[in-house]
Amino acid sequence: MKKRDPKNMAAHVLLLILVLFQVILSFFLYNPVYIWLTNLGWIVLWISAFFGWYPIYYFKKRGGVPKGKGFVHTTKLVDTGIYSVVRHPQFLGGILLSLSLIMITQSWIILLLGIPVMIMFYLGLYEGDQQGIEKFGRDYEEYMKRVPRANFLLGIIRLLRKGKTIKT
Repeated sequence: MKKRDPKNMAAHVLLLILVLFQVILSFFLYNPVYIWLTNLGWIVLWISAFFGWYPIYYFKKRGGVPKGKGFVHTTKLVDTGIYSVVRHPQFLGGILLSLSLIMITQSWIILLLGIPVMIMFYLGLYEGDQQGIEKFGRDYEEYMKRVPRANFLLGIIRLLRKGKTIKT
């Protein structure tokens, strides 16, 4: 078993605390000034939920996860379905969650909490790529060339240009 880096663990704990504060404070600081921005925020929130939760199911279905293990214990590279659109849907989901709360609440406090949250999730994209390379080697490097890190619009455009559909 790989030894965990204490700095990395501290960063994950800090991220969790910031996200929790952002979510909890959003209930108290909800004060929409621009309804169109609030409505857009709710749409982004639902998109973030999809990117955050669907990969858990999909990894267990397609990732060769041993019985009784969590979805992070994949044994094979998954490059279909949502993973043919973006490489890191859950990190993207975290970024979109934070952005949606900023748009829904329109609060400076939520914005100030959200900026480091989005930066930390974005930096996690690079950590995820490094882990993918360590685990799957050259196959993952080829996957990185085909599928965007988190830009789901570009991922969808690439699939459409190739005439492919998202296989589940």
